[in-house]
Amino acid sequence: MRLKSSRFSSRLSRRRFIQALLASGLLSNLPLLKTAFAATGLTPTEELRGTEFDLVIANTPVNFTGNPRSATTVNGSIPGPTLRWREGDTVTIRVKNTLEEETSIHWHGIILPYQTDGAPGISFRGITAGETFTYQFKVSQSGTYWYHSHSGMQEQTGLYGAIIIEPLLETIKADRDYLLQLSDWTDEDPMAVFAKLKKQSDYYNFNQSTLADFFRDARRDGFRAALDKRKPWNQMRMSMTDLSDISAYTYHYLINGKTADGNWTGLFNVGETVRLRFINSGAQTFFDVRIPGLQMTVVQADGQNVEPVSVDEFRIGLAETYDVLVTPTAPAHTVFVQSMDRTGFARATLASKPGLVAAIPALDKPVELTMADMMGDMQHGVHARHAKSEYGASVDMRVDMPRVNLDDPGIGLRDNGRRVLTYADLHTIGGALDKRPPSREIELHLTGNMERYSWSLDGVEFGESTPIHFRYGERLRVIFVNDTMMTHPMHLHGMWSELENPQGEFQVRKHVINVQPAQRVSFLVTADALGRWPWHCHLFYHMHAGMFRVVVVA
Repeated sequence: MRLKSSRFSSRLSRRRFIQALLASGLLSNLPLLKTAFAATGLTPTEELRGTEFDLVIANTPVNFTGNPRSATTVNGSIPGPTLRWREGDTVTIRVKNTLEEETSIHWHGIILPYQTDGAPGISFRGITAGETFTYQFKVSQSGTYWYHSHSGMQEQTGLYGAIIIEPLLETIKADRDYLLQLSDWTDEDPMAVFAKLKKQSDYYNFNQSTLADFFRDARRDGFRAALDKRKPWNQMRMSMTDLSDISAYTYHYLINGKTADGNWTGLFNVGETVRLRFINSGAQTFFDVRIPGLQMTVVQADGQNVEPVSVDEFRIGLAETYDVLVTPTAPAHTVFVQSMDRTGFARATLASKPGLVAAIPALDKPVELTMADMMGDMQHGVHARHAKSEYGASVDMRVDMPRVNLDDPGIGLRDNGRRVLTYADLHTIGGALDKRPPSREIELHLTGNMERYSWSLDGVEFGESTPIHFRYGERLRVIFVNDTMMTHPMHLHGMWSELENPQGEFQVRKHVINVQPAQRVSFLVTADALGRWPWHCHLFYHMHAGMFRVVVVA
């Protein structure tokens, strides 16, 4: 008992120390303090062009933090090589596995035969140790995409890279073209991270409300108001600061494999238009992206051209891609990328000559979740409730009346004084690929139990689930209802998801759709891809904890 008490006391003291740093603002510089080391043992990320490619997956020593670790790399680099293809070509990729375990590569967002999708146990058997596996398929699209492992914990340990597909006719004009691949790195064994979350889901969350916060609210709003603010959260045993499962306490945020101190830099000449291709290859981090003092024009989302829209900031969910155009107006600009929970950041620089840097802004203050994030559409007087009687122990809440708006930028970005991108701003050029109305609907609830760190669909974890069946050639409407307080980036392999607005009109074509807390979204799918396809939350640890299904198209 003494030993257990001592460990608990030590953890609590550490939490209070971090909370004090957060409150004082000193933690805003923590990423720079703990990422002052350049990665070693890695080769520079190269760009490979053509129709035939050779990739080697291996364990490689790295040092992002001053502590030597082992990473899973492609051709010795993090990120792996950027693969530049051309629309209409047939590509052949030979992947050699030098690991002592199975591996795989999933071509995220690429439309291809299911046997080449790269999901072990679902679409193929995986790439065994010592084996070379050959992927071959025709490239039928263009834009910015990426690839990553679908085996074990390898995506978290470095196995990812970018794909740029040149269109037959380029309509987006730019003088420079740069890739910015965002990711999160931990020195911990990912299985140890997962085990900690299973034992204590808020283990890495230091944005906890304290007694001092209560008295602050009481002085400002009155004792009763401060109490009422907390009452429903306490009744539901939820936390209004539950923004992210994993924070900068263990994560180090990277751009193109470089820490904030590493400062990846892209050069430009004054007056040039620069295309920036952002990819979120993080395992568990939503990033908010801005270039202080410089407006960005979004021209592509998930590889698909959209009607240009100018913004100051955008949130990029797990596995999403956004292409933006900028015209630099100063000798140097900081590309500032902060985590959604505001515990850390990555940064890069656009500069007119090597060595120039610009000011790095302070992290925004974390914002608490609202009752609408828990309850949904409060205008109708509805409320979230415990759902154990409906879905069992795997679910701790359900939303009675979810909200349907797409014009919400999300927690921490609302009314921040900047023009922030929302899904309501995105309009895919050319409209829907399939003009047919849906012939049927499927509704799925995104569910979980934070105390158990269990994630599921309709209260059923993957291990207990059965496949979802699509009829080949059908057009169907899918409805997601998020019964949790976390945003889930949902990814359907092999087929496009065409998001609808609340009026049922086509909005934007995507391969990942972020579903915000207490939100209902609907999208259309054409089941034009025979085979077996994964369908899962792209939050890495949510997927491993059960928010995953198999779709069979037959």
